[in-house]
Amino acid sequence: MDEEGKGIVKIKNKIVHVPNLLEGETAIVEIIQKKDFVKAKVIKIDEKAKSRITPKCPYFNNCGGCQLQHMSYESQAEFKQQKIEKLMKPFGKINKILTMAEPFYYRNKIHSTLSQDQKGKIVSGIYEENTHRVIPIEKCMIQDKRADMIIASVKELMKSFKLRAYDEDRGQGFLRHVLVKTGFVSNEVMVVLITASQVFPGKNDFIKALLKKHPEITTIIMNINNRKTSLVLGETEKVLYGKGYIEDILCGCIFQISPKSFYQINPIQTEILYGKAIDMAKLTGKETVLDAYCGIGTIALIASRKAKEVIGVELNKDAVSDAIKNSKRNKISNAKFYNADAGDFMVELSKEKQTIDTVFMDPPRSGSDEKFLSSLVKLKTKQVIYISCNPTTQERDLQYLVKNGYKVEEIQPVDMFPHTYHVEVITLLQKV
Repeated sequence: MDEEGKGIVKIKNKIVHVPNLLEGETAIVEIIQKKDFVKAKVIKIDEKAKSRITPKCPYFNNCGGCQLQHMSYESQAEFKQQKIEKLMKPFGKINKILTMAEPFYYRNKIHSTLSQDQKGKIVSGIYEENTHRVIPIEKCMIQDKRADMIIASVKELMKSFKLRAYDEDRGQGFLRHVLVKTGFVSNEVMVVLITASQVFPGKNDFIKALLKKHPEITTIIMNINNRKTSLVLGETEKVLYGKGYIEDILCGCIFQISPKSFYQINPIQTEILYGKAIDMAKLTGKETVLDAYCGIGTIALIASRKAKEVIGVELNKDAVSDAIKNSKRNKISNAKFYNADAGDFMVELSKEKQTIDTVFMDPPRSGSDEKFLSSLVKLKTKQVIYISCNPTTQERDLQYLVKNGYKVEEIQPVDMFPHTYHVEVITLLQKV
């Protein structure tokens, strides 16, 4: 199997990657080739692997959101463990992956695209892979159940209010997407209606009707996106009900979540992920800690209770604004946040000969860059806790740090996204 959980088969000496095919299985596979583009599809499985199960989700074969639901959860964990061991073996022993007790309904952020089928019926779901055709999905096995019910109600109300789903090809229609964010601890619910126009016919009655059906909703926001773009959210927002954000509690800290702010999608496993990362750092209360790529300040604020001083740096100015608000909300006085490129910021710190004892870094999927890593080396930081959502780019960055005076002391995989091929990895590095 490849990194994405697709089965690898050889046909006429060519390697083909086949979704929904497990190692050791014998199957009839259809191959569709258009110039350089090859698509493979399982038609019939003759010999099944022991790890194969029937997916709980009726959309599994078409959706593409989950890639591993046809494997038992134990086999998924084993697949991810082996993937990390193969990749990270040169750096040392890998801890056993931390899995979920209940690996369903864990997503706290749900984005649903709206469209109309050939009969004019409003449908919601996700785009089929490599197309702009919406696969209708009524309920999802990995997202908060409340969101499915809210999206179903929005579609019902659109029908009674004669509102049309947006048609990308024609550039006509009103509602493009529905975004639902839920607080797993606070139980607060945010609904974002992404529209193609500022004019919302029957707006007040629509909101009143939605709240009557779902009194659990704490805020409703209208986001206007009138551009021809694949980006979901536009620049302009109007709060239609409530305070325009929700709050949730993570590792004992309260966080404010706005429509655009990044917040970890699986809060149950995030507690485990951040808890383990902070345990690795063994903070005593005397350290100066830097949280690079700090987002809305999650790691920084959680670490602030065990450190002398915490500095957070983030390129997204909205996220920095949220981090400052979160700091005040939690009455934390030993954390400061800066809006800057993490690499540039580190270069300035090294010029000023600032002492940083521990760096937490949680970069985007593309990993870090040489500017950041070289300034980290110049700073001579005693230890680095590197959290990654893409082990391939993490492995590349670890090679650089190991060549430049660091040693990998611990590697901990965490299953943040059950039923998908994604795996999060925390690595502890110390200055040699």
